[in-house]
Amino acid sequence: MSGFVSFVGSGPGDPELLTLKAVDRLKRADAVLFDDLSSGPILSHARSGADLVGVGKRAGRPSPRQHHVSRLLVDYAETGQRVVRLKSGDSGIFGRLEEEITALRAAGIGYEIIPGVPSACAAAAAAGIPLTRRLTARRIQFVTGHDVSGELPEDIDLTALADPTASTVVFMGKRTFPKLAAALVEKGLPADTPAVLAEAVSTPDQAIQRSTITALAERLGGGIGAAPALILYGPLADGRDD
Repeated sequence: MSGFVSFVGSGPGDPELLTLKAVDRLKRADAVLFDDLSSGPILSHARSGADLVGVGKRAGRPSPRQHHVSRLLVDYAETGQRVVRLKSGDSGIFGRLEEEITALRAAGIGYEIIPGVPSACAAAAAAGIPLTRRLTARRIQFVTGHDVSGELPEDIDLTALADPTASTVVFMGKRTFPKLAAALVEKGLPADTPAVLAEAVSTPDQAIQRSTITALAERLGGGIGAAPALILYGPLADGRDD
């Protein structure tokens, strides 16, 4: 009999931000395949004796190929095990969820998706700002800062990203933000647009730095460090009230 896979969003890193349903699935899982950012204290909720398998992908580091991760999910489930695929943030946001679902469907294996606290929401909360504002920030946009080669995507919609009335969150963008910021200014986004760099959100190493898109681009051009980060920019990044 085939097992079952629970795709669990673990939130940004703080185990207290796990949902009750996420904790329940971890406690009942026979195997947990986890991303790097979902490790540490979050795995303390896994039951004793469960297989804990790291399958995380980090830019610039050796990582398992996606087809290997998908194959592992299928292999574990085909033995009848209850499997948790633990992903950071919410698994449906830049989490390669679709590839893994496709593999399970092809193998006839059942699954569920348990949402997690998106890291973008956690970053805004850590910075003490909302992601929307009446009249001046009615739209939120999430964008990945790199493609499969690690470069800024060539087909990125710069017109949308240069909208001064939108709140924009850039995932995995520290390395490419200098290039992106220059393109945004060329598209008409003011060079002094407020920006926030949120690193290691909700963990003991959390660091929140307020800047502008040009100042942040200059800083990141001199070195990015290893901490996972989000970049927020737009009318809310300065933390002003209505």
